Amino acid sequence: MTIDQLMEDESRRPIWLVTLADVMMLLVGFFVFLQANPKVDAATLGNALREGFGLAAEAPIALEANVVQGFATGSAALPPYDVAGWVRAVTNDPRTTIRVTGGTDATPADVDPATGSAAILAADRARAVAAAIARDVPPGRIAIDTRPGAGRAVQLTLSYDGETR
Repeated sequence: MTIDQLMEDESRRPIWLVTLADVMMLLVGFFVFLQANPKVDAATLGNALREGFGLAAEAPIALEANVVQGFATGSAALPPYDVAGWVRAVTNDPRTTIRVTGGTDATPADVDPATGSAAILAADRARAVAAAIARDVPPGRIAIDTRPGAGRAVQLTLSYDGETR
C-alpha cells in the first residue's frame, strides 16, 4: 500500500467519526482515572468540575421556613415570638443550617434611625433574631443575610447542606 492510497482512504472517513472516537477515548480515560483513585471525595470532585465549567455552587435544599413578623417601623427590637422554640424543634440534624434573612419595607420611615439606611436596619433585625437562636444552634450553622424592601420581617430558612465531615 502506498502513501497515496492511505491518504485516499483517510479522506473517505467522515471527520465527525474521528472526533467522536477521540471524545469517547477521553471519556473512557476519565472513568479509568475515577476507578484508579478510590480516595477521591465525590463532593470535592463535583466542586472541581463545577468550577472548571464555570457553574455556580449547588444551592442547599430548603427544608422548612419560618417568619418573625411584627417589627415596629424603624426598630430592630424583637417582637414577642418564641423563635428559639421553633429552632430547637427543627435543628436536631447536624447537617442542616439556618439562614436568617432580615428585611425592611420600602417606606422611607423603615430605616435605621442613626444612619438612615434600610440595609443596616435589615441587618440589625437579622442579627437580633440570630442572637436569640445562638444558644440553640452552633455559630457555624447560622448564616445572616439581608433583603431590604422584603417587608418588616425576618425569614428563617432551614436547609440541608449535605453530609458532615
